[in-house]
Amino acid sequence: MDGNGRWATQRGLPRTEGHKAGADAVMRVLEYCQKYDVRYLTLYAFSTENWKRSVTEVTALMNLLFDFLEKKGQELIKNRIRLRVIGEIERLPWPARRKLQSFIQATEQFTDYNLTLALSYGGRSEIVGAATKLAEQVKAGTLEPSAITEEVFASALQTADIPDPDLIMRTAGEQRLSNFLLWQCSYAEFLFIDTLWPDFAEQDFVGALNAFSQRQRRYGKA
Repeated sequence: MDGNGRWATQRGLPRTEGHKAGADAVMRVLEYCQKYDVRYLTLYAFSTENWKRSVTEVTALMNLLFDFLEKKGQELIKNRIRLRVIGEIERLPWPARRKLQSFIQATEQFTDYNLTLALSYGGRSEIVGAATKLAEQVKAGTLEPSAITEEVFASALQTADIPDPDLIMRTAGEQRLSNFLLWQCSYAEFLFIDTLWPDFAEQDFVGALNAFSQRQRRYGKA
């Protein structure tokens, strides 16, 4: 979800205002998902690399996460949207972590629509974590090395209970994965658009669905 900072700069505003506008865009997209029956949405909200930003900006982002849940969390429950989180959650400040856990528990019975927030997330770190988990099982004698298939490995990832993404979209003209869902993206379609995330509107969402519908997904077949 790129472009928050540029959106703010273009308007002579501090970057934090761009992040606030980006949070509003999240709620709009959740509405579009329900309107067009997109059942799974994963948002790359904060990467492991984002910890390298200034203390001021990181603090503002963590406060924004807390405020977002405080103000919008009940809408997830009202709209029966299940909340999941992937990433190194233990690195988040306790208030934000506690708020996340409360809404994860409050929405865990919902099945129709699913929002996954990638927070302090990195694809390489997730793969290393899965490999470590399986290695520990092998060491304990509960798993044979020969039994490790792609399916078994996928089951050790944090995304084990959600489907691999069909479409990965990046805004603001950026054209790279930036360590996002590296294992899961093997057969995803990619779409890069110039729209800044705070400006992301229904026409962008529908345009993405239309572009996806025109792709031929052969999975290696002729």
